[in-house]
Amino acid sequence: MDRYPPSDSAAVEPVDGVNITPLAFGEELSTQQFEIEPGAVVPEHEHHHEQAGVVYEGELTFLIAGEALTVHAGESFFIPSNETHAAENTGETPVRGIDVFSPPRSPAYWEKRIE
Repeated sequence: MDRYPPSDSAAVEPVDGVNITPLAFGEELSTQQFEIEPGAVVPEHEHHHEQAGVVYEGELTFLIAGEALTVHAGESFFIPSNETHAAENTGETPVRGIDVFSPPRSPAYWEKRIE
């Protein structure tokens, strides 16, 4: 077993108002914590990773195939590989949650900014 203390990872800001902190990772999956400020938008994108997550504070609105889907605190979500999606915090409080990716994303993935 590997243990990852919070002090081992620094948050990065790939988009204004979006902070990502890498957490545990292995050969088949990786995890990250996200915090998205009110009004912040993750632009439309896709990736070969399957993505599952849970929102534990706030609510996050995803745009998938032109349809808005809001995930509330306590709810989880799944985005298949190569599905184009965007996300926005349309609320008045930060959104916090955890993402899981398979195959794993290295912590360096988020060192580039998304424009």
